[in-house]
Amino acid sequence: MGLSPAQAAVRQDRELRSGPLENLLRAKLSDRFGGAWYDNGMLTIGVLDPADAAAVRAAGATAVTVDRSEQVLTSQKALLDKMSAPTDVHSWYVDPVSNSVVVEAASEAAGRSFGSKAGVAVRTRVSQAPRPLYDIRGGDQYVINRNVLCSVGFSVDGGFVTAGHCGSTGSPTLGYNNVDQGTFAGSSFPDNDYAWVRTNANWTPTPYVNDYAGGSVAVAGSQEAGIGASVCRSGRTTGWHCGTIQAKNVTVNYSNGPVYGLTSTNACAEGGDSGGAWLTGNQAQGVTSGGSGDCKTGGTTLFQPVNEILSTYGLRLSTTGSGSSTRIIGYQDKCVDVPNSNAVAGQRLATWDCNGGANQNWTFGGDGTVRALGLCMDVNGGATANGTAIQLWGCNGSPAQQFVLSAAGDLVNPQANKCVDITGYGGVGTPLELWDCNGGANQKWRRG
Repeated sequence: MGLSPAQAAVRQDRELRSGPLENLLRAKLSDRFGGAWYDNGMLTIGVLDPADAAAVRAAGATAVTVDRSEQVLTSQKALLDKMSAPTDVHSWYVDPVSNSVVVEAASEAAGRSFGSKAGVAVRTRVSQAPRPLYDIRGGDQYVINRNVLCSVGFSVDGGFVTAGHCGSTGSPTLGYNNVDQGTFAGSSFPDNDYAWVRTNANWTPTPYVNDYAGGSVAVAGSQEAGIGASVCRSGRTTGWHCGTIQAKNVTVNYSNGPVYGLTSTNACAEGGDSGGAWLTGNQAQGVTSGGSGDCKTGGTTLFQPVNEILSTYGLRLSTTGSGSSTRIIGYQDKCVDVPNSNAVAGQRLATWDCNGGANQNWTFGGDGTVRALGLCMDVNGGATANGTAIQLWGCNGSPAQQFVLSAAGDLVNPQANKCVDITGYGGVGTPLELWDCNGGANQKWRRG
């Protein structure tokens, strides 16, 4: 909001103190009350009768003359509430500032049509469709191909890692709540036993593992523990169990074929725990592969080390210390966006209204990359010419994927020594391009 901490504190205090005044004026004006809102921290009251303005100002608020009362607008919204809304209509509400009922929809035409069918004149705003949001947490259940149960390993940018034997590349997944979750973006089994799932925009990676005691354990990194170290695991079938590391670089001869490089422990596990998280303290160790025995009689369980998975797929572990994701906000307060969450190499990046989706969550890596949905921000073809598209691409560490957000707010590709630019100062949906740094507002960015 551009306020200092002191200014923010003053504003918040003023707004809290104005709450009782708003209620008092609403009761006093009754059907002449035209709504209330805050303008730069000052309580503003809509009045239908200019004669009421003096009383509002005397009470300590700002008065603005409006055409419709809050009661009338609320009754109009109630008419919309009785309608069956089509999928291209997203939301509706009373907006006191514009003194209107607002319909947010995929297009202005869709919003106007919805209002017209209810007999309500509405103001329309174009918006993206809302969606429920869910967290990805290590140890939680997920479902593969609608019939196989496994456990989440660890959150990474754009999804999570898990065991390869849980699903093959392309297999769809549902979350713990049976809501569509994502797709296996990579999988290796046998020889290895690792995979990663790229999740859709409804799911947000978090740096936590379910402790099955009503809480979560934070993940701070992936420093490998040694033989004899304590280790705990989380899984959907048997919950949380601990033991010690017995051996490393173990080759296991499963019926499907050998798997190399596993770590052996004396902690128990059972079917459905596969893919779940292993931790030593707050350090990620691996994902459950297999074993023998059970959690009644004890046994041996093996895990696939997590660092190998991260390295193989070029993934970044979500940790409490990494600030796992941030929005990149620019001109007109729009966010850098992966359109329609289309996480494929070559997808051009654009601006969109900031909405908190995973397709607007970016991680600035220590390797100079900027990542979202498991892919990297990239200059198309590694070119340096003005107008070159800024896109998503598989992370490869090339100079085309190096970006620096300067103190001046320039997002610079050092290879080209040029800035990420919003084409032609456009608004929602405008593609991003490479351009000579010129200090323009369409080249200024901030994290948020």
